[in-house]
Amino acid sequence: MHPEILAQQGYTSVSVEEAPVNEVFPGIRHRPLWTGPNGAHADVLEMDPGTSWPRRDVHEPGPEEVFVVSGTFNDGARDYPAGTFLHAPAGSWHVPATTTGCTLFIFYPEG
Repeated sequence: MHPEILAQQGYTSVSVEEAPVNEVFPGIRHRPLWTGPNGAHADVLEMDPGTSWPRRDVHEPGPEEVFVVSGTFNDGARDYPAGTFLHAPAGSWHVPATTTGCTLFIFYPEG
């Protein structure tokens, strides 16, 4: 074992269950996992069955990287099952929704 790994500056971990929960819209919860010094951040988004974002979700100031952990995610155009990765470039948009419910890992490399 190498316990010195855990002593490295910036090396961190968090359990999703221990992350704070913010309900951003009814049935849609955001859990922040990590924020970097440049504003980059990693989050989990949980969407209950039958929920949708009430408006366009515009990706600013940078891109959005999404991995569908469970369930089926819909971006307003098509369904994406668990195991799908999506890259949305800066300035693009979608309207997140789900009929089944889903959990997403989301990374914003530029904040």
